[in-house]
Amino acid sequence: MENTNSKKKMSSAKQKKKRVRKAFRIAGEILVGIQILATLVFIGFTWRLGMIPAKYVVGFAALLFVFAALLFTMQVVTRGKAIVSKIVSILMSAVLIFGSVYMYQTHDAIEDISGDTLGKQVHSVLVVVRKDDDAEKVWDTKDYVYGVQSIEDDSEMAEAMKKVNADAGKEVLTKEFDTLNDQVAGLLSETVDAIVYDESFSGIIEEVNENYNSKVKVIAQYSIESKSDSMTQGVSPDVNVKDEPFSMFISGIDVYGPISSKSRSDVNIIATVNPETKQILLTNTPRDFYVTIPEVSGEKKDKLTHAGIYGVDKSMAALEELYDIEIPFYTRVNFTSLITMVDLMGGVDVESEFEFTTSGAGGEIMDVKKGINHFNGAQALSFARERYNVPGGDNQRGKDQMAVIQAMFKKMITPEMLVKAPKMISEVSNSVETNMSMEQIQRLIQSQIDNGGEWTIKSVAAEGTGDQAFCYSAPGTALYVTIPDETSVANIKVLMDKVENGEMLPSDTPNETGEAVE
Repeated sequence: MENTNSKKKMSSAKQKKKRVRKAFRIAGEILVGIQILATLVFIGFTWRLGMIPAKYVVGFAALLFVFAALLFTMQVVTRGKAIVSKIVSILMSAVLIFGSVYMYQTHDAIEDISGDTLGKQVHSVLVVVRKDDDAEKVWDTKDYVYGVQSIEDDSEMAEAMKKVNADAGKEVLTKEFDTLNDQVAGLLSETVDAIVYDESFSGIIEEVNENYNSKVKVIAQYSIESKSDSMTQGVSPDVNVKDEPFSMFISGIDVYGPISSKSRSDVNIIATVNPETKQILLTNTPRDFYVTIPEVSGEKKDKLTHAGIYGVDKSMAALEELYDIEIPFYTRVNFTSLITMVDLMGGVDVESEFEFTTSGAGGEIMDVKKGINHFNGAQALSFARERYNVPGGDNQRGKDQMAVIQAMFKKMITPEMLVKAPKMISEVSNSVETNMSMEQIQRLIQSQIDNGGEWTIKSVAAEGTGDQAFCYSAPGTALYVTIPDETSVANIKVLMDKVENGEMLPSDTPNETGEAVE
């Protein structure tokens, strides 16, 4: 009897053990199944991202599936005894799921900055009163007379005045002025009690009216969205960036925060790129260059920086006319994006022509040595914005901005940075804007990863002479401008043509300091 009970117990134990092994094996097979599914999703999102050449995606996919098959075999052949394989399968699935989410978010970030989704522009409209005025908000100004420019053909200003009336609780009285200068003069002379204008014109107002900011205060700020110019409404130029030479306008705007804000263009660099010869020519044009703004100023001239107030396409048109070239692409960056990009790169090595200490106007007080300096994001911005403590002032600032851009270009095309490209794009998506399409961005990165090779990057700067002259955007007041040196402009045209025609630039091509760039 005891023997029979013992046999029953042994049989029951064997059956229980068998059930545990079976459950363990099934669990392992399920885990590997999840891993295979996660692999499919990851490869799908990697392919969708479009930055990695197909041959690498296919090769990587093959390795992942072979690895998954090996783990699956371990579950079946070893009949569920491979505990390590189950742990590895769980870890691999987690990594693949995380990678899929990352690829998905990066794809959306690229769409955010690319020409595929452009179409809106933000106007920051200010309501301003005199400094000694008791009004603290718009409600306090319901009985004021507001100075405005004609709003019949200005939908953004009309929208801003609707907001003023809503906040005031009634339709306020208005007095129209022909120009911005007249509007400001009306406020300061107490002809009107408040004025409304686009914040992008603040720089011009400060140029014309000394200590303006100390005489007024802002009591309201409205963000008004509008459609961008037709060239930025999701229509990218039809250029094969992988094989054809092209030019890109790099515009650095003088604001933090949303890149869609209208603003002057303080940095005006043209990157002329030839993907076949792997050459990039960076051309800096001083912000105060005295030029015409096509479709805006007519025969009158203005500072190049003011062109940005009327839209990035107007800055491009002014430069196209100056250098007699076509510029199909643009990229707008602001202070936020510069700091973020440089920090994500781990800093950049920038060459300075002079030794100096920054004034703090750019945010950092630091010592800069002559020669190579390693800067983080904030330091690079301070170096690029310094004009008070460097010889040449504003002209040297333009050259130093070029030095930072050149250092960034050199680092961006290294294999290490190409791998980081998705993360970088994701991080700066809110502070970078370009009309290059998603597909064109993908082709550029794919081509560099696929073909590799070093690029030759050289830089030049247009020269001119400082003077005082009347500007279209600030009628009635002579402002500081830079009169273009026609010989300098003509020499730059020749260099641009050489790059576009596939000719290698001579080794003695001057950089922004007048020395040869090797």
